[in-house]
Amino acid sequence: MPEPRFQIENFKQLQGQPCPCGLAKRAFTSEPEKTATIHLVEISQSTLVHYHKRTTEIYYILEGSGKIQLDAQLFDVEPGMTVMIKPGCRHRAIGKMKILNIPVPAFDPTDEFFDNVPD
Repeated sequence: MPEPRFQIENFKQLQGQPCPCGLAKRAFTSEPEKTATIHLVEISQSTLVHYHKRTTEIYYILEGSGKIQLDAQLFDVEPGMTVMIKPGCRHRAIGKMKILNIPVPAFDPTDEFFDNVPD
């Protein structure tokens, strides 16, 4: 029987994992093609400036408000807003928020680089 061409995950059943911005529940991490993942992230602190060399991230703000720093510019964000962060863009979130983060291709912890930390 061929592999299914779909996958279903339930955020309620996923364990949260500490991440540089708070706590993340990550769906579709076992998908073999590494097409994309989606993370439900509770941002609980000002995050460290970081960037990705291969990954584009799309943030959708669900709850809370704050700022997002993109290449040294600060922007106010609130629920309903979305932000696309392309590879190489140094970024961080500031404030208490709940967001959906969609990394494309799938999240790869080896593609996360922090300023002031050697690559």
